[in-house]
Amino acid sequence: MALFYQQNINEQTKLAIWELTEQEDFFAGVVTLQNNITHPYKRLQHLAGRYLLPYLFPDFPSSSIAIADTRKPYLPDEQYHFSISHCGNYAAAIVSSEERVGVDLELYTERVQRIKHKFLHPSELEFVNNIVEEKHTQLLTLLWSAKEAMFKWWGNGEVDFSEVLRIHPFLMQQEGIIHARFEKGKTNIPLELNYRMMEKMCLVWVNNESKK
Repeated sequence: MALFYQQNINEQTKLAIWELTEQEDFFAGVVTLQNNITHPYKRLQHLAGRYLLPYLFPDFPSSSIAIADTRKPYLPDEQYHFSISHCGNYAAAIVSSEERVGVDLELYTERVQRIKHKFLHPSELEFVNNIVEEKHTQLLTLLWSAKEAMFKWWGNGEVDFSEVLRIHPFLMQQEGIIHARFEKGKTNIPLELNYRMMEKMCLVWVNNESKK
């Protein structure tokens, strides 16, 4: 078994990370491959993410998962809300019986420097530039991961990351809370995201009672 990390956020919401050390047949007896994924490693990531859902809640009805037009997987009866993320040799999942959720897992990479102007608001770029340079890659990766988690929580697509997903300045630590807002049209929702900085990657999740 390759459980890398697990956290019970509250009685209704659980989170876990799986490190990919098994072969595909380990998951095949538990998880049905619903998508036509031809790349072997992407298929393995997909299976590991889906495997975590009933691992966290044994009665999770994996066979009932549907895919929305926005490509977001969901349960039609919303018995559970869930979100899945993959990066490198890891897959993460968050499941809740009551709260809408989003999770993202990202490896630290210098490539995020090249796209920062695409996903950060000018005020967020100013915040990054005020941080010592050697921490820029980790901070940018964390900000990207936070916005991905918010995007998954929203689940309805059509979001300008730089304008709609807004993050307030914070002191980056090994773990902590990020205060943010989802601002789109008349929708203005404060969000509290949690994060953990790990050796090779960062983890961000959000669990919120409602999108209304």
